[in-house]
Amino acid sequence: MLSIVNTEQAEAWNGYEGSHWADHQARYDAVNSGFNDHLLAAAAIGDRDRVLDVGCGNGQVTRLAAGRARLGRATGIDLSAPMLRRARASAAEEGVANVAFEEGDAQIHPFPASGFDVAVSRFGIMFFADPVAAFANIGRALRPGGRLAVLSLRRMADNDLDIVFAAMAEHLPPSPTPAGPGSAGPESSAGPESLADPVRVREVLTGAGFEKVTSTPVDAPQVWGRDAVDAAGFLGAWGPVRFTLGQVGEDAAARALDALTAALRPYEEPDAVRLRGAAWLITATRP
Repeated sequence: MLSIVNTEQAEAWNGYEGSHWADHQARYDAVNSGFNDHLLAAAAIGDRDRVLDVGCGNGQVTRLAAGRARLGRATGIDLSAPMLRRARASAAEEGVANVAFEEGDAQIHPFPASGFDVAVSRFGIMFFADPVAAFANIGRALRPGGRLAVLSLRRMADNDLDIVFAAMAEHLPPSPTPAGPGSAGPESSAGPESLADPVRVREVLTGAGFEKVTSTPVDAPQVWGRDAVDAAGFLGAWGPVRFTLGQVGEDAAARALDALTAALRPYEEPDAVRLRGAAWLITATRP
C-alpha cells in the first residue's frame, strides 16, 4: 500500500492539476525546459551514474538524465499517477530503456540506501510537508559523496509571471498571487516560494545532513503560448489560476482573463510568448 504524508499534494496531483499537466506535457515542458541545461550541467551525470529524479512529473528530466547515464540508469519518483503514466509512455515512445518511474512520496519513500550517485529535481522539491525530513530521506538514498542538484523558484516578484498576474488583481478577491510552475494550488500548506530564500535552503539542507550547499540564481525564458490569447487561455486553465478565477462570477473572471491577455501582449514575439523565469540552482553533497 502506497504511504504518503504529503496528502494535500497527492490529492492535487492525482486530480485536476496532475491530469492537466499530463494532458499538456509539451506545453509545460516548454515552460520549464529552459532550465534543463543549468540543472544537468550542475548534476554532472556520468556514463555509469544512478540518477534519482525527485518530483519527476512527466519525466522529461528523467529521460534526459538517462541519456547521459547511458551505462547507468535513471529513476523518477512522483505522487502523480496521471503524470507517471505520461512519463512511462514518453519513455517507451522515445526508446529510453534505462529508466524507471515509481509512484511515491519522496519524503518517506523506502529508497535503497546509497542506491544513487546523484539526485536531481526541476521544481519538484518546494512542496514537502517536512522539507528537512524529505531531504534527509533523499540523502540516505545517495551514496557517500553523492550529489544533489535541484531547482527551486525564486521570489515571484523576480519572475515576469508576477507582473502579468498583477494585472488581474482588481477583478479578483484579495488572495496570494497565483503560484509559479509546479504549484498544486493556493490551498497548499507548502508553496513554490518555500525554498526561495538561500538562507532557508542552507538551513534545510544542512539540517538534513548535506554539506557544501550552494544557491546560484539562474534565469530562463518560459514559453507560455503562441500569442497572448493562446497563453492567457492556457494560464487560465492552469490549476492555481483556475482556482482563483473560480472564486468570482463569470463576468469578473472574463474581465480578469482580458486583463491577463493585455498584460501578456508586451511579451509576444513572432513565434511565442516568452516570460522570464527566475530560479535558484541548488547544489549540495552527502558527506
